[in-house]
Amino acid sequence: MQIKNISSRATTIVAACALGVGFAGFATGAQAIDIPSPPGWQLQWGDNFNGAAGSLPSAANWRIDTGHAYPSGPVNWGTSEIENYTSDPNNLHLDGKGHLLITPQRGANGEWTSGRIETVRDDFTAPNGGMLRMEARIQMPDVTGPSALGYWPAFWALGSNFRSSMVWPKAGEFDIMESVNGLDAAWGILHCGVNPGGACGEPIGIGARLPCPHEACTAGPHTFTFEWDRGVTPERMRWFVDGQLINQVAENQLPAETWRELTEQRGYFLLLDVAMGGGFSFVMAGWKPTPTPETEPGHSMTVDYVAVWTRPGSGKKVQAQPEMAADANKPESKPVIKS
Repeated sequence: MQIKNISSRATTIVAACALGVGFAGFATGAQAIDIPSPPGWQLQWGDNFNGAAGSLPSAANWRIDTGHAYPSGPVNWGTSEIENYTSDPNNLHLDGKGHLLITPQRGANGEWTSGRIETVRDDFTAPNGGMLRMEARIQMPDVTGPSALGYWPAFWALGSNFRSSMVWPKAGEFDIMESVNGLDAAWGILHCGVNPGGACGEPIGIGARLPCPHEACTAGPHTFTFEWDRGVTPERMRWFVDGQLINQVAENQLPAETWRELTEQRGYFLLLDVAMGGGFSFVMAGWKPTPTPETEPGHSMTVDYVAVWTRPGSGKKVQAQPEMAADANKPESKPVIKS
C-alpha cells in the first residue's frame, strides 16, 4: 500500500554539536524566510527565529515545556508519548540563520529527549466579524521507513482555558499540522467537547489528512495554515498545507454550546514540538510500540517562521458558501490514546 493512501482510522562545544545534529535532514543551504505579508491581513504577532547559533528561542515569545507532563497535568502529556522534553541545545536551538530546530535524541541509557515550546501569548482569536490566521513554515524531520517510527512532529494551538483548567478537550485544540512515522501526510484536526465521544468524536476529533503538495512532507519545507472566519454565517474553520485545503469545520456541525466553548474564551496559544511514540504513532505503525531500536535519533523539525494575522470585519456577516470539505466528517483523523 502506498503511504499516501494510508488512512488514520484505526527542535560553545555543546552548541556546535547541537548545530551539527540539528541540520540533519534539512535542505542544504536553507535560507531564512521573512514573515510574509498576505494581502488584507494585519500581522498581530510573529517570530522568524533570528538569534545566535545555539541559543534558545526568545523567552519574550516562548515558554519551554520540560519533563513528561505539566505540573498536575496528565502523565506523558496525555498522549502516551515517551520522550523527556528539555531545554538542552541538543534538543532545542536556533541555528543562527533564521531557523528553529527541534531535535529528538536518544541517550546511552535509551531515554529519548526532545523539545516543546508554546507561545507566551494565549489571546490569539478572531475579531468579531473578522478572521484569524495562524501559520508556520516547517520542514518535518527528513526520515522515513523503519528509521522514522515514533517521530511525531506537530504545530498546534490550545485554548487559553487549558492553562487554568487543564481540561481537555473542552478548552479546544486546533492541530494545524501533525504527521507521524515519516508518512507523507499532514493532518488537520479539531478537538472539542468531552472525551470520550462528544461532538468531536474524541479522542479522534474531527479531521482529515492530505499528502504534502509538490514534494513529500519530509522532503522539504511546507506552509501550514489555520483560518477561522467569523465574517460568515455559519462561521467556519479551515486547515491548509501550501494553500491546499486539508479540512474544514463549520459552526453548524457542532452544538451551539460546544462552539461557544471553542470561540468565546480569551483566545489560543501556539505550540511546536516533536514527540516520540504515543498513541497516534502506535496505531499508524500497525498497533506496534514505537519508537523501536531501529528508530534513528537526530532528525530535526526545522521552523522558518510562525505568525498570527487578523483581518477586520466589515460589520456584517455574509452567508458562507455551502461547500464543505468532502471528508470533513469522515473519521480520518489521528487516533490518540489518552492516558
